[in-house]
This record gives sequence, structure tokens and C-alpha cells, in this order.
Amino acid sequence: MNSLFWGLITVAIVAAVIVFIYVLMELRSAIRSLRELLKTTESSLKPTLEELQLTLKSLRNVTDNVTGVTEDIRALSGSVRDVGENVKHVSDLVGGVTSSALIKASGLRAGINAALEVLLKNLFSRSRSA
Repeated sequence: MNSLFWGLITVAIVAAVIVFIYVLMELRSAIRSLRELLKTTESSLKPTLEELQLTLKSLRNVTDNVTGVTEDIRALSGSVRDVGENVKHVSDLVGGVTSSALIKASGLRAGINAALEVLLKNLFSRSRSA
């Protein structure tokens, strides 16, 4: 019985060693595949990272240009606002000048009418009395 027991233990140890060797071989194969995957990933990732850096630089340039254009648009809108205010002031001044000219013309017309009436009355009254 003792030899049977030692025989079973020997068979179990041999089976464990065979399984262990098989696992080590599979592990070695998996490690080899993982190394190849890492090399492939690294070689394909380098150009991608370089392209990403160029894209980020281009994006930075675009945002800088957009910032410059935005500032120019703000300046332009401020200038347009100033021009609008100036046009309003000029319009108010022209309106004041126009109304002032209309008042003067109306006063002059009224004065001419009054003078003509007085002149005509005096002419007619002199011609009746003469």
C-alpha cells in the first residue's frame, strides 16, 4: 500500500510538473504576443502623437486668430456705434439749423407780407387822396 501511495504521489507530481510546464509555455507565448502588441502599438502611436501635437498647434493658431478677429469686430462695432452717435448729433444739429432757417424764413416772409400790405395800403391810400 505504501508503494501504491508513493506511486500516486509520483504520478500527481509528474502531472503537476507537466501542467506547470504547459502553463509556462503558454505564458511565454502570451508574453511574446504582448511584446509584439506593445511594439506595434508604440510604432503606430508615435506618428499619431506627432500628428496630435501638430493639430494642437494649428488649433492654438486658429484660436489666436479668432481672438484677434473678435477684437477687431469689437473695435469695428465700437467705431460703428461712434459713427451712429455722431450721425445722430449731426442730424440733431441739422434739424436745429433747418428749423432755425425755417423760423427765419417764416419770419422774413411774415415781415415781407406785412411790409407789402403797409406799402400797398399807403400806395392805395395816397392814390385815393391824390
